[in-house]
Formats: sequence, structure tokens, C-alpha cells
Amino acid sequence: VQLVESGGGSVQAGGSLRLSCAASGYTYSSYCMGWFRQAPGKEREGVATIYTGTGSTDYTDSVKERFTISRDGAKKVVYLQIDSLKPEDTAMYSCAAESTPCSYDVRDANQYKHWGQGTQVTVS
Repeated sequence: VQLVESGGGSVQAGGSLRLSCAASGYTYSSYCMGWFRQAPGKEREGVATIYTGTGSTDYTDSVKERFTISRDGAKKVVYLQIDSLKPEDTAMYSCAAESTPCSYDVRDANQYKHWGQGTQVTVS
């Protein structure tokens, strides 16, 4: 299984970005995909999950008003739309995947076996 993120970049506060996570090599029809971020000097933070089988989503409270996770099942791509970007959103954003329904805890990184390399988001 390979996960490849894209869509990061440098943007001004108030702008928007759409991050993509393309999955390949997955034999399961449904899986949990999560987005995490890690800022310099801070712990990794889970921000959103989606279960591709049902489209069910979940968010950590601090981002649910501005972040939207979605999927394109045919393309096996999961997106993270980030609106009203703030400097504190600056981080490396990574996606993760596991062939089980998502944990109730969006922050639970231990549920995932597969991780991408990440895409950098910088907000100034």
C-alpha cells in the first residue's frame, strides 16, 4: 500500500488549500483514512477521518469548522479541504490508512499501518 500526499504549499492567512492523498495497492474495498498534522516542536495531531465504505467523517474539535474531509472512491483519493487558514495550521500534513472502520478517537494514530510521507502547509 502506498499513500502519496499532495496539495500543500505556502499561503496567506485566510486562504484555502485542498490536500490530496492518493492510495494505491489497496485490495480492500473500504478503509479508514485519517489526516494528521505535526508542527515543529509539537506532537502529531489527528484532525480528520473518513471511512470510505460509508463516507462517515469525524473531526477533532479544533478544526471542524474549517476542515472538510472527502473521498473520490473511483480514484481512491481522499481530500482535506482547509479553509480560513491560520498561521497555527502550519504543519506537515500526512495521511494514513487502515482496512478497518475508523476508531472513535480521531487522534488515534495507532490504528493505522500505512502512512504517507506528508505535504507541508505553511501559512503566513
